[in-house]
Amino acid sequence: MLFTLLSIMIILLLMGFPLMIPMIVAPIAVLLIYFPNVDPFLITQQLIAGVSPFVLLAVPMFIFAADIMCAGQTSKRLLDLVETFVGHIHGGVPITTAATCTLFGAISGSTQATVVAIGKPMINKLREVGYKDKDSIALIINSAIIALLIPPSISMIMYCVVTGASVGDLFIAGVVPGLMLLFIFGGYNFINSRMKGMPTKQKATLGEKLAAIKYAAAPLGFPIIIFAGIYSGVFSPTEASAISVLYALILELFLFKTIKIKQIPKIALSTAVVTAAVFILVAAGSAFSWTISYAKLPQIISASVLGTDPSALKILVTVTLFFFIGCMFVDSLVVIIILTPIFYPLAMQAGIDPIHLGIIITLQAAIGSVTPPFGCNIFTACAIFDKKYIEVVKGLAPYMTMLVVASILIIVFPQISLFLGSLV
Repeated sequence: MLFTLLSIMIILLLMGFPLMIPMIVAPIAVLLIYFPNVDPFLITQQLIAGVSPFVLLAVPMFIFAADIMCAGQTSKRLLDLVETFVGHIHGGVPITTAATCTLFGAISGSTQATVVAIGKPMINKLREVGYKDKDSIALIINSAIIALLIPPSISMIMYCVVTGASVGDLFIAGVVPGLMLLFIFGGYNFINSRMKGMPTKQKATLGEKLAAIKYAAAPLGFPIIIFAGIYSGVFSPTEASAISVLYALILELFLFKTIKIKQIPKIALSTAVVTAAVFILVAAGSAFSWTISYAKLPQIISASVLGTDPSALKILVTVTLFFFIGCMFVDSLVVIIILTPIFYPLAMQAGIDPIHLGIIITLQAAIGSVTPPFGCNIFTACAIFDKKYIEVVKGLAPYMTMLVVASILIIVFPQISLFLGSLV
């Protein structure tokens, strides 16, 4: 049965069909061949059910808010703020890049939007101080993945849709792991820049720092509004996404005046295209997941891979490997929808905290966006920097090593994920 399912998917993919087609056709074929008494119309029901959860309304809203900010001035203001405070230290420009990606990620929740918004202005700044393009691009696309760990995060929302975990709890749990990645990347670039004798910038005066804070105060309101609103109970994560759109429109239309009302339909159209692609994959993934669950393939796979009574550590290591490999080849949202139902019940039986598991899965989804052969950030970088694929992936090795170390740390020390949530 598993062989049939995978064979159909691989054949259709090799024939050039988009991913959603194999994900819908393969489960229908399995039902018709192995379960002829089951009505195939159930697949249609699952397609609809996959995009029905209320919390999914947050996805297009956060994408829309990110698109508005990419068209406006938010990223520039954040970049200037960070550069004013850290530009003078060794590795100041790459550290500025990583920190600004983190801040923009806390506003947009999108790795690709972060690559575009921060990558375009920072690539020239990095060139000016002597960094090679391969190192600069690797820094940018890897720093951008922090956006999936620092809320709001579409991958986190999808994990919560599949498992029923709290979006708010997972949002706050991602802050410490996200900051940990920032410090790891920052430390590496500090040491690397010092060893290579890279030039530093002049230290900003107190007046310049105060001016930069004032200049960036409004964009910094995004994460404050999201966190304060959710954890004070004023609004839900889904409502927070709508408020993010409103706040972005107020900033860019009326306060900064960097976009005009006539541009909104074009921005909304871009959001609609991305949202449609995401939701089609989510619907197809839901139907696929239901079929493999009905066929009891998760039990077969888990028994063959993990045995009858796996330890929590073995489950977490296996989850990490499966998601790491899966996200190398397939969109991370699809991997979350398909693989999470396989491992989630076993993880709960082993006493693993669902929030801890969610952070591990989200981190692998983030890593997948920069991992060859099909990491989405790689192709985004190829487009915006006008570079060949091989040039973009040249500098990834040090960051892959750091990301593997971060994964091990989060597996071994669950409190990295759970500490902040326990305080709240």
